[in-house]
Amino acid sequence: MTVSVAVDSRSAGDAPDVPARKVHVGLALAALSLGSFVIGSGEFGIMGLLPNLAGDLGVSIPQAGLLVTGYALGVVFGAPVLAVLTSRMERRRALIILAAIFVIGNLACALSPTYGLLLAARVFTALAHGTFFGIGAVLAAEIARPGKEAQAISLMFVGMTLANVLGVPAGTLIGQTFGWRAAFWAVTGLAVLLTIAIAAFVPVNRPRADIRFKDELRALTRPQVMLAMSISVLASSALFSLYTYIAPILEEVTGVASSSVPYVLLVFGVGMTIGNLAGARLADWKLMPSIIGLFALMIAVLLGVHFAASSPAVMIALLFVWGALVFGLVSPIQMRIVSQAKGARNLASTINQSAFNLGNAGGAWVGAMMINAGISYDTLPLGSAAIAAAAMVVAIVSWRMEKASGEPAAVVHGLPAGH
Repeated sequence: MTVSVAVDSRSAGDAPDVPARKVHVGLALAALSLGSFVIGSGEFGIMGLLPNLAGDLGVSIPQAGLLVTGYALGVVFGAPVLAVLTSRMERRRALIILAAIFVIGNLACALSPTYGLLLAARVFTALAHGTFFGIGAVLAAEIARPGKEAQAISLMFVGMTLANVLGVPAGTLIGQTFGWRAAFWAVTGLAVLLTIAIAAFVPVNRPRADIRFKDELRALTRPQVMLAMSISVLASSALFSLYTYIAPILEEVTGVASSSVPYVLLVFGVGMTIGNLAGARLADWKLMPSIIGLFALMIAVLLGVHFAASSPAVMIALLFVWGALVFGLVSPIQMRIVSQAKGARNLASTINQSAFNLGNAGGAWVGAMMINAGISYDTLPLGSAAIAAAAMVVAIVSWRMEKASGEPAAVVHGLPAGH
């Protein structure tokens, strides 16, 4: 679909590019989706190569695991900094610069001769992660047809789900066959392709120049924005408090052979991909009721995982549904941030990525504390369900506050972003 893009985002504090230019929306969204695929493959691909990498660099596997933690912390702290540095920058140019960071960072990973340099390269690469998703989500919403904003955001994030389904297994295979550095070379090549795709297909889009940085910070302190980010943290925590330990659960409780665990996780990844697309359609229909409903269903599924963890067939089916519900929430929550943060949409959308990663770390910590306290693996889903219930309560409070205020829902494209 080719449209004339002159995005009217004045109600959200952003200005259109002038004059309008013909843009193929599908190709623009495909370029953004390629970005999330590259990011996901680079972030998670290392997990299947930790033993190879540890042996080659002469470090322990726990030390090698810090390459994952270091990346997550790079996202948490890098997103706000780069959000500030790019807040006045034309969005396509900013995305090209961020894609170039992925090229340089992954190239440095492939060439790193020592563990310390590899860790530094991973952190450097992660700095651009949150800002790319933040700017990309705002841009996707603005070039979408009215009423299809959440679906456009989901098309961007579908690259991340496909990275888990296809990119990570492919990277593991490449790394095991040709050495772990080859996996980073492959991601570097994809990052170069991403840079070209953004330059060719993503439209010019300028933030409004008259919004001051202190006004953007003030926008982030609005109650609805803070509540939406709290939902992000809790949703991510609910996932990682259980998913971090899914392999031992499947092996020790469900009785799945270790060689079969990757195939079970593939089912989870397929569910994530389907849920990502379905959740976006629900969000464009009824945003807050969809978020609340998805959390309610997630709680029910997690309770089912607790009671049926010893049944392989039931467990696999529940993991598929759980994956769909988990990523069914990603686009709606991101859309909630974009729609509420008038005047600071780039900054809020970017910092929301820090919130997600903070939840990743927090959820893994909660799960570890439960295990260290002697709680059995099959009880972890109850902890995850409790966190999901807290997220649902926050969503209900946010929705009721919005209805009680008597104000119309925040808008994107000048149309209601949720009801």
